[in-house]
Amino acid sequence: MSSLQIDSVLAQIRSLQQQTKIGMPTVRPSQDLAGVHGAKPAGQVDFASVLKAGLDKVNETQASAGRLATAFEKGTPGVELSQVMLESQKANVSFRATVEIRNRLVAAYQEIMNMPI
Repeated sequence: MSSLQIDSVLAQIRSLQQQTKIGMPTVRPSQDLAGVHGAKPAGQVDFASVLKAGLDKVNETQASAGRLATAFEKGTPGVELSQVMLESQKANVSFRATVEIRNRLVAAYQEIMNMPI
């Protein structure tokens, strides 16, 4: 890979990082590690809140699909089968993506735990 390609990839990563506004904390050698886990600088989002927001969104998608399916079963006017199937598939895809993320997190945790000290 040439240095021009590397610079291009780095520029794309930086622009994506600025768009998401999720920055990695920088630790200076003189900094105490306990200080890193203290107060967060403005504009940073912690992993737990991002994960919780994602899980809440998946839960809402599944609940919405369930409500729509129930409305269709009751014969509510204006609820079409195509809408029910579409929402059901959206909920299914979001749940499968969540399970895959969980699997990757568990695999990463196990890999870290198996690292020699």
